[in-house]
Amino acid sequence: MAKTRSSNALLQGAAIVLAVLLTTLVLLAAKAPPFAAYANIVLGAVGSWDVAANVLVSWVPLLLVTAGLLITFTAGLWNIGIEGQITLGAIFTTWMLRGLQASGLDPSLIISMSILAGMAGGALWALLAGALKTFGGVNEIFGGLGLNFVASALNLWLIFGPWKRPGVASMSGTVPFAPSLWLPTLTEQSRLSPSALVIALLAIVLVYLLLKGTYFGLRLKAVGKNPNSAYLLGVPTWQHMMISFALCGIFAGLAGAVQVTSVYHRLIPSISSGYGYLGLMVAMLAGFNAAVAAPVALFFAALNVGSIQLPIVLRQDSSLAGVLQGTLVLFVLLMQGVRERLAGKGLPQ
Repeated sequence: MAKTRSSNALLQGAAIVLAVLLTTLVLLAAKAPPFAAYANIVLGAVGSWDVAANVLVSWVPLLLVTAGLLITFTAGLWNIGIEGQITLGAIFTTWMLRGLQASGLDPSLIISMSILAGMAGGALWALLAGALKTFGGVNEIFGGLGLNFVASALNLWLIFGPWKRPGVASMSGTVPFAPSLWLPTLTEQSRLSPSALVIALLAIVLVYLLLKGTYFGLRLKAVGKNPNSAYLLGVPTWQHMMISFALCGIFAGLAGAVQVTSVYHRLIPSISSGYGYLGLMVAMLAGFNAAVAAPVALFFAALNVGSIQLPIVLRQDSSLAGVLQGTLVLFVLLMQGVRERLAGKGLPQ
């Protein structure tokens, strides 16, 4: 057991080293100093309280999305449509806020109802992807990608159509909501909401307990490993797939609701901010393990925020963080394949 753990740690360490080496080669090809680039990413993520708070702001929706994806991954499903589910969550949240902002209800009640509406919107869009797969025979990857385009188009239509700013349609989004309808933040200048942070942490803990300590989680794993065998053993396969889609959509919709009520305070064209696709990489890098998803998501959020320094200081594109994230996931998956090959040959892993 100790030898297996040490071998796994060695392979994971090798994956990190290879990812850094490849990213360094990319920097050298771009005639950028690698050490200066890495130093600026670190300073851009933890150089002050303000930037550290921005990392946490980015961490919250990313962690919520990852929590949902862990459920669908456990069921053996690639929920690529999670970007659309975030968007629908934001749309439903905006719709509820717009409808209730002049109702005279208590602002905390309006915010709560709007967040619940966002969760419902994400679940609805996820169930649509599940229905396409379960009843229409459409692979969830292709169905999800198609629904992402529909969600994006719907979002743009609302921003430039029915919900446009008075007299003009703007890429900056809809009219901002009153501060009373924002989730409370640490300071007036900060976008970090303690409530959103607690929600995200509770979400990943809930998913961990659901997958590790419940009968439902055990059956979901059986469906993900071999749906035909699970069906023969009496597990309602398609029902569990639909439930996993719905649960993932709830968390994705919650992420969209946080984007509206805590970060942007309005609906904008890029409201999902790519967190859906980034969450896929986080889940894969975490080995589909909820226990380590939070620190991995925090690392990715730090890379995203820290890379903003690159165009400012070194005049390099901030997409370098994406290169490092992608290569890191690629080499981790590669090393997992190596480990499985070694296991198949009866060698120590």
